[in-house]
Amino acid sequence: MPHPWTARVISPSRPERPSVTEARPAALLRGEFTVRAAVAAARLSVTALGVYELELNGVVVGDHVLAPGWTSYRHRHRYQVFDVTDLVRQGANALGAHLADGWYRGLLGFNGGTRNVYGEHTGLLAELRIEYVDGATHTVSTGEDWRWSPGPVTAAGLYEGEEYDARREQDGWSEPGFDDSAWEPVRLLPFDTSVLFEADSPPVRRIETVAPVAVTASPTGRVLVDFGQNLVGRLRIRVRGEAGRTVTLRHAEVLEDGELCTRPLRHATATDRYTLRGDADGEVWEPRFTFHGFRYAEIDAWHGEPSPDDVTAVVLHSDLRPTGWFSCSDASLNRLHENVVWGMRGNFLDVPTDCPQRDERLGWTGDVQVFAPTAAFLYDVRDFLRSWLRDLAADQRDDERGIPPVFSPAIPVITPVPLPPGNPPMAGWCDAAVIVPWVLYERYGDAEVLRAQYASMRGWVDAVDRLAGDGLIRGEGFQFGDWLDPAAPADDPGRSTTSSSLVATAYFAHSARLLARTARVLDEKDDAAHYDALADSVRDAFRGRFHTGGGQLTQETQTAYALALCFRLLEDDVERAEAGRRLTDLVASGDHRIGTGFLGTPLVCDALTDTGHLDTAFALLTQRSCPSWLYQVDLGATTVWERWDSLLPDGGVNPGEMTSFNHYALGAVADWIHRTVAGLAPAEPGYRRLLIRPRPGGGLTWARAAHETPYGRAETGWRVEGALLLVDLLVPPNTSALVDLPGAEPVTVGPGRHTFHTPTGQARPRK
Repeated sequence: MPHPWTARVISPSRPERPSVTEARPAALLRGEFTVRAAVAAARLSVTALGVYELELNGVVVGDHVLAPGWTSYRHRHRYQVFDVTDLVRQGANALGAHLADGWYRGLLGFNGGTRNVYGEHTGLLAELRIEYVDGATHTVSTGEDWRWSPGPVTAAGLYEGEEYDARREQDGWSEPGFDDSAWEPVRLLPFDTSVLFEADSPPVRRIETVAPVAVTASPTGRVLVDFGQNLVGRLRIRVRGEAGRTVTLRHAEVLEDGELCTRPLRHATATDRYTLRGDADGEVWEPRFTFHGFRYAEIDAWHGEPSPDDVTAVVLHSDLRPTGWFSCSDASLNRLHENVVWGMRGNFLDVPTDCPQRDERLGWTGDVQVFAPTAAFLYDVRDFLRSWLRDLAADQRDDERGIPPVFSPAIPVITPVPLPPGNPPMAGWCDAAVIVPWVLYERYGDAEVLRAQYASMRGWVDAVDRLAGDGLIRGEGFQFGDWLDPAAPADDPGRSTTSSSLVATAYFAHSARLLARTARVLDEKDDAAHYDALADSVRDAFRGRFHTGGGQLTQETQTAYALALCFRLLEDDVERAEAGRRLTDLVASGDHRIGTGFLGTPLVCDALTDTGHLDTAFALLTQRSCPSWLYQVDLGATTVWERWDSLLPDGGVNPGEMTSFNHYALGAVADWIHRTVAGLAPAEPGYRRLLIRPRPGGGLTWARAAHETPYGRAETGWRVEGALLLVDLLVPPNTSALVDLPGAEPVTVGPGRHTFHTPTGQARPRK
């Protein structure tokens, strides 16, 4: 039932008019009310056109950051509800809010970005419902009796950073009795409350703090702070100095020639400034309304030299519950896995972004499509991704052809690559509308996500069917394709060795097949038959265009064979065996270096494993030359990079326009690591039945993984002892596990702990 709002959206009455390049200040708003008697309960519902931080009687309400977060505001606008019973007191009370642009009105997108995407004015909507002990109720709402004032946040932008002048602070401004006679009246804004919904996914919070590992001077004498980890958040500083001194904090992911390298940030200045009020005992400050992706910070105008205790990094992301863990005998693979985890943490900040640091930070569909299985193992992302999928479906409904956006929330942007007009039907990206709901069903066993997204799933496949025409071959014109294929030049990231038409047709067949399976789950029998037939026809069209017979494809690339094998476009055993052999030869001829971009990378190790070439898959995984996963590790990466060579072998930064050091897409290999190296996977939706199928290799002597399934904790671990492979596992209550070990017949076991051993012919571990 919709919340019956009585509150009105209030806004500063004097709008700011800075130049298009300037971040705008945050406002303070306040209102007072009286509580007449003892309070039994008090619940505060609040949202903003922008981002807010609310105070009640001088105490910050909740611990959310950048609330209400980012959704497709015109369709779905989130509000939060807080229990504030303990903060309300009998007699005089006051509510106060900081209000800034955030995603609603701030700078978004590429090439300098766009402001006012959702509206020209910020606003606050708050409603406090009080229940008295005597049973009566009282509602306090934002309205025309509130007042506003400029505050100490003189500029705030997600890309730009925050500027704060502590001399402008007003003590007691959110407490009752404060003299606000110099403040101005607010104005009321029209607002359609039908788009409001109570928060349905975890909020962004301060998750942890990270201390510096070093404070040094750059070659030009600038103070550099190294946190030893590429992370997402902001700094908290403790500083002393005279009133009016401004300390400047700049952020970047890497150094180049010993100096902060900000070129990869493009137009994002990522700079915070704090002007001191001059407290003799020192001042502590952390920005409210921005975040940065960084490992290094440069500090200017500090009084003296900062000590490591004076500067702390505050890690921000959506407060997801960890559910998956992996470790093994190879320290480099453990570091790679940690890089994947940190990359996910930094990019799951209210929406699943591509990168957290430059002038982009958009909910790219292709990135989360390939990474969703890994994400669902590492963290509980069911509510997070369900909420994002609702936005995706809402944005998709705006397209008369039924095409989902390539990023959601959808915004108008000027992209750095030429796109077709309108909403381009990008294979692998728009397919997120089908693939991500299916992944959530596989990992959580919740058919309701399929039911909720079914119209969106079907809309995309039907749109592709119309676009492909009678020939059923997709991908004519510009496509992202196998984006950032390692062979692509720095200035042309879409130039892949695998044709866009092969990639797009393969994805058409795959999504049609998943839609048919979805229809069967939902008991849509006619649809199931229709989309199965469509998938068969697209598969046949793929074979007619791209398969020369006998398992050989017209395009000899790692991605082409990975798609054909993993999407079951080659089903005959003889053909699959030959395709697997040719893929193995391609990998070997490339000296076991990766040859795939965003779409091929998640599949290539599975394609090799499924066709009996596990050793080649491990050779890819453990390769240390560029391009490879461990090349990044060896060069000191602490997150997964956008490009295989974001950092060049000589230590220089890749000159390409797109050179992020925190992009999780290429980290999608972690799903294969969980399922194959550790051997822990769902055999039925929601892990109702587990598949324990470890496949040791790569010189590893042990590996283990654990996952919090919907039924409880599952664990698997193996170790090589002499000629034996020893496997321990924990099966959760009310489930079973199919145990498939090398050289042994599969067996089924029930809940509890089990131990198995089988002979192994694994080669001697490498030194």
